[in-house]
Amino acid sequence: MVKTNNSPLYPIIKRTFDLLASILGLLVISPLFLVIMVVLKLTGEGEIFYLQERMGLHNKPFFIYKFATMLKDSANMGHKTLTVRNDPRITKVGRLLRITKINELPQILNVVKGDMALIGPRPILVKNFASYTPEVQEVIYKNRPGITGIGSLIFRDEELLVTAYKANGNNPSEYYKTYVFPYKGALEQWYYHHCSLAVDFKILFLTFRSLVKPNSELVYKTFKNLPAKPESLTLSGIKKL
Repeated sequence: MVKTNNSPLYPIIKRTFDLLASILGLLVISPLFLVIMVVLKLTGEGEIFYLQERMGLHNKPFFIYKFATMLKDSANMGHKTLTVRNDPRITKVGRLLRITKINELPQILNVVKGDMALIGPRPILVKNFASYTPEVQEVIYKNRPGITGIGSLIFRDEELLVTAYKANGNNPSEYYKTYVFPYKGALEQWYYHHCSLAVDFKILFLTFRSLVKPNSELVYKTFKNLPAKPESLTLSGIKKL
């Protein structure tokens, strides 16, 4: 497949917009940041931020920032790095932060640093990178990973799908590896070959809209040439597996 976006100005304009927008965003939401930091310090285990190594630009690892939503040793408990809906490792405050996606806000700091962009492929755990095919690995992080992206939009309720598969008595890790990763990889390949300022702004709009209508399928109507969504990634399809 030939990459459709060939503008040499695209990465320059995008980085400039990301930097200005993230700095402005930090100034606007700083009061909310302070409130959340105080609440997290006084609840749960007193942790405020959670740093986790993820794969980044040009396949170089970096540490992503999030608000702490789980117990300190959660990576060694339960399903380890895989989280299901109503996971007992999630704190009470953390559950609200995860549902509203507010736990992702500290990644604005990653954008300022240049580790991430506002729009791009989601950065995954370094050890999970091998789950992508070589074709996906080759192109996915030629763009900076993003706070949101085409994969984030479509897998907004990823935890719900994994939980439904687990409820049938199956291994949720196997579902992720067999069904989730292949389609995520296809989506990120699509983004690499179609990324542009117009596509990025559409994804940004759809991200804000999903906060109001989380179950909307508007993303498929907006981008009509997206890879078809497998039935196995729907609640009805999971029942047939």
